Amino acid sequence: MEIIYTTSVMLGVFGIGGQELLLIIVACLLLFGGKKIPELMRGLGRGVREFKRGQEEAPTAESDNGNEEKLKQNV
Repeated sequence: MEIIYTTSVMLGVFGIGGQELLLIIVACLLLFGGKKIPELMRGLGRGVREFKRGQEEAPTAESDNGNEEKLKQNV
């Protein structure tokens, strides 16, 4: 029962009920077709993975920016 409660609360936050979610799923199936949806989800997963990888590398990039500012001041 805890899973159902968590899902309903999460959907309630976005203002999406069960009927609206079903309508969105049907619309996606009609627009993209059943064969195209797994490809779209795979691309979305790759994008999320790249975003997380970029977040992990961000602190090292910020420390490099400090060095660039010092070099610009010396020039």
